[in-house]
Amino acid sequence: MAPRVARHTARRMSVFIVPAACLLLAGCAGIVPMTPAIDANNPLCAEVSVRLGDVANLPKRETNAQATAAWGEPASILLTCGLEAPAPTTLPCISVNGVDWIMDDSQKPTYIFTTFGRTPAVQVALDSGAVSGSTVLADLALPVSSIPQQTPCTDLADTLAF
Repeated sequence: MAPRVARHTARRMSVFIVPAACLLLAGCAGIVPMTPAIDANNPLCAEVSVRLGDVANLPKRETNAQATAAWGEPASILLTCGLEAPAPTTLPCISVNGVDWIMDDSQKPTYIFTTFGRTPAVQVALDSGAVSGSTVLADLALPVSSIPQQTPCTDLADTLAF
């Protein structure tokens, strides 16, 4: 009879232990769900990924997709490597520490920055209410520069000069 009581008590205890463990784990920052880019398995994305550290004084978070990264709680910076290199565009292009970025501000306060002239391309989405875009791009310049630049950004005025 005693073994039945012990099993019954163990089952009742597991009803309390499992939820308690889940609550403790839920208190920690969870994995950031992301989608990998089409060329996420490119070895150059692995070169970028291994060089990533803290960005804008925010610790790096764990993600569930290859060649991605996230920072902040909640995640306010998302990086994806392995995108197709963008074609020439009329969007503004800025250079930060030797890396050219196309800036899309059509989803303010979220800004999307995509490397220009590098294959594969790296894209960074950031919440401008939480972090400074210039700080984020400066912190990411060294890891992203491990992908060689093939074409620099040019200004339309440069192409019209005689």
